[in-house]
Amino acid sequence: MRAALISLVRNEDLQGIVSSMRQLEAVWNSKYNYPWIFFNNVPFTEEFKKRTQAETKAECRYELIPTEHWEIPDWIDPTKLNNSIRNMELKGVKYASELSYHQMCRWFSGFFYRHPALNDIRYYWRVEPNVKFFCDIDYDVFRYIGDNNITYGFTINIYDDPNTLPSLWPETMNFTSKHPEYLNPSNSLDWLTDSSLRPDKHMIANGYSTCHFWSNFEIGDLQFWRSPAYGAYFDHLDRAGGFFYERWGDAPVHSIALGLFEDNSRIHWFRDIGYQHTVFSNCPDSPKCTGCRKNRLAPVTFWLNGEDCRVNWFRQVCKSDQSNQRHSNLCLDYN
Repeated sequence: MRAALISLVRNEDLQGIVSSMRQLEAVWNSKYNYPWIFFNNVPFTEEFKKRTQAETKAECRYELIPTEHWEIPDWIDPTKLNNSIRNMELKGVKYASELSYHQMCRWFSGFFYRHPALNDIRYYWRVEPNVKFFCDIDYDVFRYIGDNNITYGFTINIYDDPNTLPSLWPETMNFTSKHPEYLNPSNSLDWLTDSSLRPDKHMIANGYSTCHFWSNFEIGDLQFWRSPAYGAYFDHLDRAGGFFYERWGDAPVHSIALGLFEDNSRIHWFRDIGYQHTVFSNCPDSPKCTGCRKNRLAPVTFWLNGEDCRVNWFRQVCKSDQSNQRHSNLCLDYN
């Protein structure tokens, strides 16, 4: 398969990415030897290259992000940006003042799939530093999504901080009103707009539930991001300035686009891939998995289970199945 493991990582994150690589190689990639492609906005050090290549028998590539894909665009007003950052800080928005975080979110939203290093790649698995993998994976996930016509795969589905994106949904509605042709008949609008479980988030986000696929784990088909619908959507959002005046994340941007422009039958929950990033995890009840608390979204802090958005997703899939007279395993299990 024309596929690769990709990571946007800084030189100073070496220990974290080595840890992630070691685990993913052990449970999966040592069987398939897909290449690793690392991206950075500054050149990688020789130590970074040597240490990461030592973790895998697969090819490692080290790529520099073009300046024009990373720098703050010229239509962002510096005064407005500084005022916006102060307002976000008053609301407790995490990473509000870290411009590199804003740049990272924008790059993953609209530029990673345009990098020349991915020109010949169709499928990707995004890997971040300091993540954990708990389960032995005994099949080629890239071949699986190709054979099953899957556009996007996720493990964790949670709510976002609505203070990071109050204008994202209004801007999205502005875009779709101009381009209704991009809406998929089997979209996930109910999942995107549900207010029953977290009405507080829905209100602050101006109609968006804030449900999103946590994009620090993504297995996907690059053709979706390269499509006319997504390209036009990203360009609209980019010009609106919310990646800097607010703190729009690539996770809600990706999720909204998938939820509106893709058939939800092509979005797959990799329930069998044990995974953890910070406090959230996906831990299957399987003999192939060790080292995690089974069926717990937040194994350390129980109250964070209130951030789980999977119930909304299951409802969405079931509703779409009923409308289209389909019978997916996910809906059968949920019922």
